[in-house]
Amino acid sequence: MKISKSLIPKFFLILFINQIFFNVPKTYSAENIKIIYSIFSRTITVDSLKNFAVNKNSSKSLRKILNATGSSDDEIQSILNKNFEIPITIASKLVYSEIGNVFLTRLSSILHTPRTNDERTGMLALRSSLIKGLYEGNGKINLVSFFESYPTKTIILNVNALNKVMNKVQSISELLEFFTSKPLEKIKNN
Repeated sequence: MKISKSLIPKFFLILFINQIFFNVPKTYSAENIKIIYSIFSRTITVDSLKNFAVNKNSSKSLRKILNATGSSDDEIQSILNKNFEIPITIASKLVYSEIGNVFLTRLSSILHTPRTNDERTGMLALRSSLIKGLYEGNGKINLVSFFESYPTKTIILNVNALNKVMNKVQSISELLEFFTSKPLEKIKNN
């Protein structure tokens, strides 16, 4: 069987186009959380955080960070395991609403991807993480599932930016209460 010389380049062109259009890239979920404070940084794995949330077992690097918070293990475990129940349709409306955009913009200065050059990229990653986490949790999400759903291998947690926000807000529980109850009532009615 004789193959035409013009058929070989066409065959390779078809293989190349097939790889571009039909080879869907694998999406990643977060494996590490890099905590940055001034010029210092520490990296912990999401798995070690999940293990602590479930079993209270902590790795050496996680233990150092937990000790630095000044909070008890029970308080931290409670925060990590606190489930927020939000229907996906309402969460989707919320993250694309005006107040959702403001919240995500501010949150993207605290939690972002390693190579974020603009706040839009951080907002997209946060939206993705929230919606994916709610989907996988059947309408429930907690901090660990949020981190597990983040679309990059590493999440940057900027403690300096977090401190700036915390200075403006009396407590994180007030902030969470505000963003999980009041806007939802408006969206549910629309």
